[in-house]
Amino acid sequence: MKIRMFRASLALFTILAAGAAGAQDAVQERTLANGLRVIVKEDHRAPTVVHMVWYRVGSMDEQSGTSGVAHVLEHMMFKGTKTAKSGEFSRRIAAAGGRENAFTNRDYTAYFQQVPKAALPLMLRLEADRMANLLVSESDFSSEIKVVMEERRLRTDDRPRALVSEALNAEAFLAHSYRRPVIGWMNDLVNMNYLDARSWYARWYVPNNAFVVVVGDVRAEEVFALARKYYGGIKARDLPGRKPQVEPEQRGVRRLVVKAPAELPYLLMGWKCPVLRDVDKDWQPYALEVLNGVLDGNESARLNQALVRNSRLASEVGAGYDASARGPGMCFLEGTPSQGKSAADLEAGLRAELERLVRDGVTEEELARVKAQLVASQVFKRDSIFGQAMEIGQFESAGLSYRDIDRALERVKAVTAEQVRAVARQYFIDDHLTVAVLDPQALEPAAARPAPQPGRP
Repeated sequence: MKIRMFRASLALFTILAAGAAGAQDAVQERTLANGLRVIVKEDHRAPTVVHMVWYRVGSMDEQSGTSGVAHVLEHMMFKGTKTAKSGEFSRRIAAAGGRENAFTNRDYTAYFQQVPKAALPLMLRLEADRMANLLVSESDFSSEIKVVMEERRLRTDDRPRALVSEALNAEAFLAHSYRRPVIGWMNDLVNMNYLDARSWYARWYVPNNAFVVVVGDVRAEEVFALARKYYGGIKARDLPGRKPQVEPEQRGVRRLVVKAPAELPYLLMGWKCPVLRDVDKDWQPYALEVLNGVLDGNESARLNQALVRNSRLASEVGAGYDASARGPGMCFLEGTPSQGKSAADLEAGLRAELERLVRDGVTEEELARVKAQLVASQVFKRDSIFGQAMEIGQFESAGLSYRDIDRALERVKAVTAEQVRAVARQYFIDDHLTVAVLDPQALEPAAARPAPQPGRP
């Protein structure tokens, strides 16, 4: 049975890899005179299109005292411009039969619309309008900042695990701006004003700090013509200098405890790990991706089998790693101890599994399964035009190139068992480790709170 499963995994992997090959052949690119890059991928399977604008600015570019301003400005982008009233942007997209939203990350801020292909010119016109003509008024800001503060309460302050994650980042990074939460510290939000948001917009929301991704039932040359028509007249401006943010070398394990109302403890362990900088020269990030899959690829992965099913040390466990980022990377292990077990018990169990992997390595069957899953996750993204646009945008935002997406898949295929073992040995050590534990406090009846005001998610 195991042999048949192993061969099936290899067959699936081969099919998926072959399907991935050439998937980026239809991607074309032009750069406008103002520095705006326009990336187009034709996909004619359905008469729809995704239009995305990515700004190369996120919370990592913020300064102390104004944390959260990148996300606040994202909210403000749905207010009025010199030519459109507040809320008109969303109303027109809904009227066109489309959907839209935005998201802020540590590395970028992005806006998207998915609409019938006939509505694409309108999307370019509306997005170009708010790139050039946004009005950040005091009255709009005063109402929207309350929405953001409530969002912080709901998504972070009232969620113990989110508090643990936030605290771990603040402890793990001493100098790098990744130590600040994307949503911002509450005190910074309370003291923020509309001039902070207006200044952020003026500094960073320029065509030479952005790129457009269009995927769907379009012709590339027609999209380039529309981009020149609507975006081409926006003037480029000098960008603020970005100084290197090099995190000092960590010289020992760091530990912290977060007290919050909860039923059970929670453990989060984070190790400093490299991210992908050179698709061809780097190999460690690919091995870390495979290692992550070995530990937490599915219910039959190592951590779940050993700690949840067999020893019943944990009620749930997980692993996490993202190989693409502008800043430094981290690998995570997390879990909730079973009733009667402690966070220290779970930490010992997780450490034992890492030690076992370093001692015994991984099997070829595990490699085949994980590689098939990793390639499948990439290929399945391409079943949706939104997934394709996201893949291109995230690669580009990390300082990589969409042209290297298929090459990165090939490098994953080449990862060996010894490379997986080597990265576990090299990076999962105490000198790279920060440990955060949730100390559960007595739960109290939830206090009544007014419903959040309408605003962007």
